[in-house]
Amino acid sequence: MNNTAQLHQLNPHAIALCALGRWIASRHWVPATGGNFSIRSGEHSALVTASGKDKGELSPQDLLPVSWQDGSLTCTGTPSAETALHARLYQLDPQIKAVLHTHSVQATVFSRIISEDSYLFQGYEMQKAISGNTTHTAACPLALFDNTQHIPELADKLSQRWQQQPLHWGLLVRGHGLYVWGRSLDEAKRHLEGWEFLINCELERLKLTR
Repeated sequence: MNNTAQLHQLNPHAIALCALGRWIASRHWVPATGGNFSIRSGEHSALVTASGKDKGELSPQDLLPVSWQDGSLTCTGTPSAETALHARLYQLDPQIKAVLHTHSVQATVFSRIISEDSYLFQGYEMQKAISGNTTHTAACPLALFDNTQHIPELADKLSQRWQQQPLHWGLLVRGHGLYVWGRSLDEAKRHLEGWEFLINCELERLKLTR
């Protein structure tokens, strides 16, 4: 075992991220090795899941150290294809400590039927699971982006949208999946559960009203 793997085995953040990854997999939100997770390890660095790993079998050695400086990414090994988007989120908000990207059926389908750049959830008590929301009466926005195979382009579009107004702890990529983040791993998990619940509820409501 090399020094990096040994450090990861002892890193409590890496252990916690892997445990959360296995829990997310048990919910069937990351099928076929899809999805990717990361946790900040420094001001300009994070641990990111390696490409092609079954998220239900994650272990600390499956997390790769990634660093960014002056717009360039450095990594040993083959990190997730979406690593650039994780890095951009960390750069946009220094408070972000964890980013989770999932591919649930519900979120993916919902992303295909919404044409707007943002969808407003309103009237759900569970909106309070998303940080900053204190009442079901306020609108809770979720940003949507078109899918692309060129992740740096998506990261640039994210930055442009963020400059207008910081996003609300999550975003959907059409036909692709959900990204959430938090100021801690626990907060990111809560945001993931909250957005998934809201998306499921709204899908069911739309079935009844269309």
